[in-house]
Amino acid sequence: MSEDLKSELRAKALDVGFTACAVTHPGAIPLAPERLAEFINAGHHGQMGWMADRMAWRGDPSALWPEARSIIMLAESYTPDHNPLDLLALREHGVISTYAQGRDYHDLVKKRLKRLGRWLIERAGGEIKVFVDTAPVMEKPLAEAAGLGWQGKHTNLLSRELGNWFFLGAIFTTHALPPDAPAEGHCGSCHACLDICPTNAFPAPYQLDARRCISYLTIEHHGPVPEELRAKMGNRIYGCDDCLAVCPWNKFAAEASEVKYAARDGMIAPDLAELAGLDDAGFRARFSGSPIKRIGRGRFVRNVLYAIGNSGSPRLRPVAQGLCDDADAVVADAAQWAVARLA
Repeated sequence: MSEDLKSELRAKALDVGFTACAVTHPGAIPLAPERLAEFINAGHHGQMGWMADRMAWRGDPSALWPEARSIIMLAESYTPDHNPLDLLALREHGVISTYAQGRDYHDLVKKRLKRLGRWLIERAGGEIKVFVDTAPVMEKPLAEAAGLGWQGKHTNLLSRELGNWFFLGAIFTTHALPPDAPAEGHCGSCHACLDICPTNAFPAPYQLDARRCISYLTIEHHGPVPEELRAKMGNRIYGCDDCLAVCPWNKFAAEASEVKYAARDGMIAPDLAELAGLDDAGFRARFSGSPIKRIGRGRFVRNVLYAIGNSGSPRLRPVAQGLCDDADAVVADAAQWAVARLA
């Protein structure tokens, strides 16, 4: 019965829009607590204090929900229709990470998880809990244990069938489903993702120091970014796709089926001058329904000003000059840095 239910579950997962589905169990990541502790103890989590605060739950899925007997891991592709690396040459325009160019994936994936979870309850009873990057769940180790892919040298999950452009979601269930075999790594001697990182955020293969990662710096980091890293950020204003985009396994990347992940108007290489002029209300309206909205106007305009400083464009110097006395001290600091860079 459990094998039949699992087969039906996988078929239903694809039917509701997921790209892949696999099953593991709460005890499948025994090394996760130790590796997480090493990451935290080295300070590589930076200002993400919530990672340290919830280590017990994050490292042990059973602690999060003791009743769970299986974990269903789902992948949903968002593969871009362009090469994000090409946008880095457009110095007067900002680069937004591919995943944030469309609708907020948290909402879209969670709706799909709930739809699949309701089907499971109606089909076989039991209880479920769904998670998509909003709770202390180690999605990548669990997905690797379920066989969806392996954590590459850039620490992101990648797959021979999907590349590495996909979101992850999890359904914890009280059903004991047969687990899938864990994935094996296939990075081999390739180190393209390590070589391309502009800030050298990888101390070693399979290790990330978030404090140097542009995705962390533009999204999670509060306050001014260390000056030695600002020039390395280039025109990346929200996230960074470099290590994902360069992975050779993307030649097998699955196409995105959800049209809402497609870039919204003005999200591919937006004009830096226009973005720098956003006030709080303008920022909220511009990024309504986008994950960008959660970082707030101050942090976003800070990023835009670093990009302006890196643009080499005299046209943008007056734009930065106009923000040197901004009410937000971090924005003002970024503006003054940009003006000095363009002098």
